Amino acid sequence: MDWLTPIRECFDVNRVYYTQHARREMEAEESGPVLDEGVCQAVLAGEVIREYADDKPYPSVLILGSTHDRRPLHIVCAYDAEEDRAFIVTVYQPDPVQWIDYRTRRTP
Repeated sequence: MDWLTPIRECFDVNRVYYTQHARREMEAEESGPVLDEGVCQAVLAGEVIREYADDKPYPSVLILGSTHDRRPLHIVCAYDAEEDRAFIVTVYQPDPVQWIDYRTRRTP
């Protein structure tokens, strides 16, 4: 399924909601706080690198994107198709030690 189109449209019409967990992670990010604007930039320029179709209460995806200043971000975003709204579940800057090209998790 094309998850990005409806999620991006939610950003266009301001139907994006942040969980408390996402807000805490954005504020506490080791590399500096992540702003809403950066999340939007990363989603609009991003790609889905993993799908969680069975997530409840809504299916979600892991998006890899970057801000205008090239800061890589991972964003877990759930999409409620019935209400046409997106939920930002968590946001973090991926650690290059744990990720190959920020797309594939390294095995321990």
